[in-house]
Amino acid sequence: MNLPPYLSLAIAIVAEVIATTALKQSAGFSKLLPLAVSVAGYAIALFFLSLTLERIPTGVAYAIWSGVGIVLITALAWLVHGQKLDAPALAGIGLIMAGVLVLNLFSKADAG
Repeated sequence: MNLPPYLSLAIAIVAEVIATTALKQSAGFSKLLPLAVSVAGYAIALFFLSLTLERIPTGVAYAIWSGVGIVLITALAWLVHGQKLDAPALAGIGLIMAGVLVLNLFSKADAG
């Protein structure tokens, strides 16, 4: 599969976010449909991450994967599950977002 590397990474991130959200809804593996969504989502995420790593350095890809994933999962936990965020949590998420931006805007270690 010859997708642009950042498209592969975006698919991996979205699949992982869906999988993690479904994992919460599986209620400790007691609900089959969310569990199946979670397993499928993680499989898709790892497949597309492996494609990404063919063209983007591992550290850069993983920093983007984890940073964007944390922000999206936190947003979904707030929207879907009603989880609360305090000021330190919001500040930390802001710092994660800033780190991803710095990496993408200023680093020379990208898809070559």
